Amino acid sequence: MKVKEVWQGKCPRCGEGDMFVYPLSRITKFSEMHSHCNKCGAPFEPEPGFYYGSLFVSYAFNVAIMAIIWLVLYFTVNPPDWIYGVALVIFSVLSIPYSFRYSRILFLYWFGGLSRK
Repeated sequence: MKVKEVWQGKCPRCGEGDMFVYPLSRITKFSEMHSHCNKCGAPFEPEPGFYYGSLFVSYAFNVAIMAIIWLVLYFTVNPPDWIYGVALVIFSVLSIPYSFRYSRILFLYWFGGLSRK
């Protein structure tokens, strides 16, 4: 697994085809995936319901983001409690497209069975 290919959302088998239809900058369509790799034909959904497991990866991302935000706030400005809550909610909502996309990419790389030929 190459970090660059994971970061760019490339196919785990060939490393060339895109997993997602649109770039991450298209916020309204961030979740649309190709069904197969357009270069090697590898399926991006190995079985029905495969990506339910990626919810756990997404949860871990959100916990890490919240812990980082809390630590930064605590050690820099130490605001009132309500600021922590607002900041955590705002950053959680803003990270949804990234968390969704990278949890699916990592889950497919780890458990999809699409190793290099």
